[in-house]
Amino acid sequence: MAKIRLEFSAGTLLVKPEEGTELPEPIASSTIQDIRVNSYRAAASDYEKIMRTAYENRLEIEDAARSYNSLDLKIFNPHPPMPHQRKALEKWREAKGRGLVVMPTGSGKTYFAVLAIAAIRRSTLVVVPTIDLMIQWQKVLSSFFQCEVGMLGGGSKDVRDITVSTYDSAVLMMEFIGNRFGFIVFDECHHLPGQVNRMAASMCIAPYRLGLTATPEREDDGMEVMERLIGPIVFQAHIDELEGKVLAPYITRRIRVTLSPEEAEEYAAARRMYTNFIRAHQIDFSERDGWTRFIMLSARLPGGRDAMKAYLKQRAIAQCSRAKLNIVWDIMRENRSERIIIFTADNDTAYRMGEIFCMPVLTHKTKAAERKDFLDRFRSGEYPVLLTSKVLNEGVDVPEASIGIVVSGSGSTREHVQRLGRILRAKDGKQAVLYELVSDGTSEMRVSDRRRQHRAYEQRRLQFYRRGYIKE
Repeated sequence: MAKIRLEFSAGTLLVKPEEGTELPEPIASSTIQDIRVNSYRAAASDYEKIMRTAYENRLEIEDAARSYNSLDLKIFNPHPPMPHQRKALEKWREAKGRGLVVMPTGSGKTYFAVLAIAAIRRSTLVVVPTIDLMIQWQKVLSSFFQCEVGMLGGGSKDVRDITVSTYDSAVLMMEFIGNRFGFIVFDECHHLPGQVNRMAASMCIAPYRLGLTATPEREDDGMEVMERLIGPIVFQAHIDELEGKVLAPYITRRIRVTLSPEEAEEYAAARRMYTNFIRAHQIDFSERDGWTRFIMLSARLPGGRDAMKAYLKQRAIAQCSRAKLNIVWDIMRENRSERIIIFTADNDTAYRMGEIFCMPVLTHKTKAAERKDFLDRFRSGEYPVLLTSKVLNEGVDVPEASIGIVVSGSGSTREHVQRLGRILRAKDGKQAVLYELVSDGTSEMRVSDRRRQHRAYEQRRLQFYRRGYIKE
């Protein structure tokens, strides 16, 4: 019988056929000859494909690549999975333990992963985007499996049969540990397609793969990358399907805000200066490099610096007008008994509002200890309001929050859905409301229309007047 030897080498696979053995497809097209080691080399992520093809072609495999263990796992204090979790597990296992599972924030993605880990019973690596999430996952897995769970990231390099890592640390360490896990879970897997992050998947041999996200949407080739490295979407649950059952009932309210005459005049002048520069130099923001080109030209060409200043000024006026601040104050007064998260597009706006309202502000600059303190005080009710730019968009569990106020944000549908998800964790008697403040007559209207193109916002555009402000 023809024979092939597999070895793991610095995040790749060495494929060594016995003399006279011809590599079958698709193994042959997945490998390149490496004369330095007198072998063929393949991506580590092709391990499952190579093993399956060898079996189908009755090739004998000497597997010296695998170094992961079978685990005897038991879930301590389990609770019955919800119907959508059961269905997701069924579909993922039908796909031979590979694929993406899409569930809204608050619908139990983490517990679903626990069920998957218990079902596969292999050494498992969970990859997450932030240190906060790494710590959160480590606590959950330790609790359910009653075992030591390793961590890679935040100064920790503890690798165990069940380990949680940040994407950054996984990329750095995968050439050494890429053969130690039979199952790899990518939380918030929409981060994976980045040119660096995807290496965490391609350098690992794990035959079983699971991607978790509430928002798989990407405007680039991201879905193609995720399908290749994890698998296709095998199950998807939508916010509106789980509302009132698994998630809190919710409504969304868009408030069109009128700039003051002075603000409107300043906005128009800054907008003119910025757009004149754009048109003069034929910069098209619909193109992928449009923004990069604007930055480069604004730094080099006459009038470019003024154009950039004008862009920032018109943006600041629209995003944090006096009328917006007044409405935020009204909403907070009317919802004194609720826990409120206020979202902004940038740190400057968040800090400015924090100073005006004397409220705690969470940004990426907030130290870990201070961040934990703020969140603990918010959960206890000592702080009824939190201000943030993007830190709370994903990955932080704050079930107490019932009101979200989007003062400003990007045109990203994903960001908007993630912000909605922050207030949807179910709680007895909870009614979640997401307010979106948009400056009328500015580019914010177009940005708002773009980010609301998601089924979570269908049938939820309410039209009524309140205190002179138009809500739709």
